[in-house]
Amino acid sequence: MSTNFSVPDPTPQLIKVAESAKEASVLLGQSTNEQRCEALIEMANALNDNADEILKANIQDLERSEKEGLNKSLLSRLQLTKTKLKGCIDGVLKVSNLVDPIGNRQLHRKLDENLILERVTVPLGVLGVIFESRPDALIQIASLAVRSGNGALLKGGSEAKATNQAIMDSLDKGLSKSNVGSGALSLLTTRQESLGLLHLDRFVNLIIPRGSNELVQFIQENTRIPVLGHADGICHLYVDNSVDITKAINIALDSKIQYPAACNAIETLLIHEDVAEMFLKKGLPIFSSAGVTLKGDAKSQSLGVKNRADEADWSTEYLDLILSIKIVRNADEALEHIRKYSSRHTEAIVTDDKKVAEKFLSSVDSAGVYHNCSTRFADGFRYGFGAEVGISTQTLPPRGPVGLEGLVTYRYYLRGDGDLVKDFASGDRSFSHIDLPL
Repeated sequence: MSTNFSVPDPTPQLIKVAESAKEASVLLGQSTNEQRCEALIEMANALNDNADEILKANIQDLERSEKEGLNKSLLSRLQLTKTKLKGCIDGVLKVSNLVDPIGNRQLHRKLDENLILERVTVPLGVLGVIFESRPDALIQIASLAVRSGNGALLKGGSEAKATNQAIMDSLDKGLSKSNVGSGALSLLTTRQESLGLLHLDRFVNLIIPRGSNELVQFIQENTRIPVLGHADGICHLYVDNSVDITKAINIALDSKIQYPAACNAIETLLIHEDVAEMFLKKGLPIFSSAGVTLKGDAKSQSLGVKNRADEADWSTEYLDLILSIKIVRNADEALEHIRKYSSRHTEAIVTDDKKVAEKFLSSVDSAGVYHNCSTRFADGFRYGFGAEVGISTQTLPPRGPVGLEGLVTYRYYLRGDGDLVKDFASGDRSFSHIDLPL
């Protein structure tokens, strides 16, 4: 999204769409758990029934985008294979099987006789979701929105317009067969609509951007609506000196090549100087055979890394088969490097020293901090959330992969019988504050 212009006011048509989504979200939030589960099953069935049309639309998008010069990493995100679509459909069904996030009583307290306080989870309202390249994100977000009782205004990138429309048509068909109806989800199709969305604070309760650093920063700077998201995914893997080299290479390789265009793929590999020579001697041919271009500091170049890494590389999200390498003296230097360059997404350490591992886990201020496993596990589906609306790198919750629990808030209910504050202020009555069973 270009940032060289001001954000326009929403059009009357967009306001009407937002009003309709808000009204529908109120009804959706009052629906039963069974009704919302049924809606997701119908959504999954419709996606399955229309899979051929969705995949044909995706081929059209891929061919057009390739001709227009869309870069390799975005083309990879845009592609929706039969296997990936099936995984998305399975994800919708898994979301339907998750515990209902609405109506959970978190606090139940007797303030005094017949004066009972409750705190209960409720939907946020309407989500405004702007995402680039990945049509599978539309399926994930739509399923999580419906399951959590939220409406959603969804704007995908123009490169995926045919795929997104085919998916939304399928979701509409599925929802129209259910008791909740299809009014809570709307697909925005123009840049003007996505920009106007930023000024819909009367109707939209949360904006979730999924895309480039530029996109996220632009949205954060141009809306009063709360924004949940992350910018760069600059993830690190540190290989300690107390380590199984083969295990460390396997983890590093998976963290880089399993899906290099993902935000949870590592961009920088930090290696303890005591094991650097051994690691690179064994690892260089393996990375080379996997097609990974390595860029290293002076020390790693002296050990065989061909390309030089400059200062900018430590702050670069490659989203490609490129990996920067730095040799460090110890874990403290690795931690210092991570603190300076991390985007607070996901970092990992490979070590057999539990004391060093625990120090790393407690010292790194990222949404995900891993020991002896690939950073590619940073994913809502892999966490058992069914799907995710995105990954948040902010400090306050929700943080990390955001599933259903990140799409609800809570409301306080206080039930009394003619109770007046003046009676407590005067001392005629006093609070008992007795916690009751949840």
